[in-house]
Amino acid sequence: MITSLSLDRYLLIGDCVDTPSRSAVPTPLLLVLALLASVAPFGIDLYLPAFPRMAADLTTTDTTIQLTLTMFLLGLAAGQLVFGPISDRWGRRGPLLAGSAVFVAASLLVATAPTIEVLLAGRLFQGLSAAAGMVIGRAVIADLATGRTAARAFSLMMIVSGVAPVVAPLLGSLLIGGIGWRGVLFVLAGLAVAMLVGSVVVVRESHPPSRRGSARGGGFRSLGRRAYLTATATFVFSFAVLMAYISASPFLYQVVIGMSAVSYGLLFGLNALGLIVSSAVASRLLRSGNPRRILVAGVTWLFTAAVALLVLALLPVSAIWLSAPIFFAVASLGFVLGPATALALDAVPHAAGTGSAVLGAAQFGLAAVVSPVVSAGEGHSALPMAVTIAVLATLAAGCCALLKGAADRVELPEVSREPVRS
Repeated sequence: MITSLSLDRYLLIGDCVDTPSRSAVPTPLLLVLALLASVAPFGIDLYLPAFPRMAADLTTTDTTIQLTLTMFLLGLAAGQLVFGPISDRWGRRGPLLAGSAVFVAASLLVATAPTIEVLLAGRLFQGLSAAAGMVIGRAVIADLATGRTAARAFSLMMIVSGVAPVVAPLLGSLLIGGIGWRGVLFVLAGLAVAMLVGSVVVVRESHPPSRRGSARGGGFRSLGRRAYLTATATFVFSFAVLMAYISASPFLYQVVIGMSAVSYGLLFGLNALGLIVSSAVASRLLRSGNPRRILVAGVTWLFTAAVALLVLALLPVSAIWLSAPIFFAVASLGFVLGPATALALDAVPHAAGTGSAVLGAAQFGLAAVVSPVVSAGEGHSALPMAVTIAVLATLAAGCCALLKGAADRVELPEVSREPVRS
């Protein structure tokens, strides 16, 4: 018999589940979940350099090729709302493997698409299926860990998945000349296969039958808790700051500041390095620190950098000075995104999949809105970007100030648990 105080540390016995661990996330599992989380930047950025060739080969317009990106993002947002609740009801492993298998098939369809219509349909299904790994990966961590351990796991995932937005465009640029745009899309299909294999080999069921369904407060009904809503809103507004920066960065650095493409790439990489380093530091602090306090420190840092960026954008100073507050704003997110995710999912333990789904859908939904907003003033100044980032940072700070209740959970001592025995 397994008592409520004798919970298993991690499940390695096929699909046989008792009660999941809430204290540890094994490193191999964390690496696979980080790979699943990197699907969005690879799916978005890897093939961007191939757009002109794709338009020519498929005899279509640049605008229509841009729709392939829109279809992927729509699928990514909608898919999370599908797979999250399903995983709460039926468990994590089955929906994850099903979604990963469809992702492989959709990626092969995209790589071999004979027409633009097939490509658009394939990208939609690619986004829908890729969402399974993203949403269920967060839910698995929420199943296996709480408090500091969960926040640390999410921060470590940021280190791995944070490399993807830097590597993907560079890799795509290097590959396009040698293997063409279809070859680049086959590389994405290969990544999909790696995700499927990793899921099959490493990921085991983490959501036991005793905790499934909505009878005990799961599902969308449980997401009305203030701790969940405020932590999720803090995450979403903070992530939107990152998307605002990414969307505006080519214009800002190459047009407003006047950098070359190479210099832009180096500075973009430097900002990404700042995010990776801060995520590593946050992960170390979370070994003994309180996730809510670290989140508050990160949001304060973000708000200060955003205000500095807005002030500099309003002053008659050289545009190069804008790069300093941007670096600190991006770096601050290492202290925000991991703890905010952990606090949000900690607040809905019986609906971690649904909670993860809503968080992810809101994340990419707002990102899609922010991108055209920051480009409204292209050709004139960086002020639209600075105003957008300042507003988003202010909203994140306001939501963080309202975040109460979750701290009571994470401050409880984390009990050492015994492995489950069959």
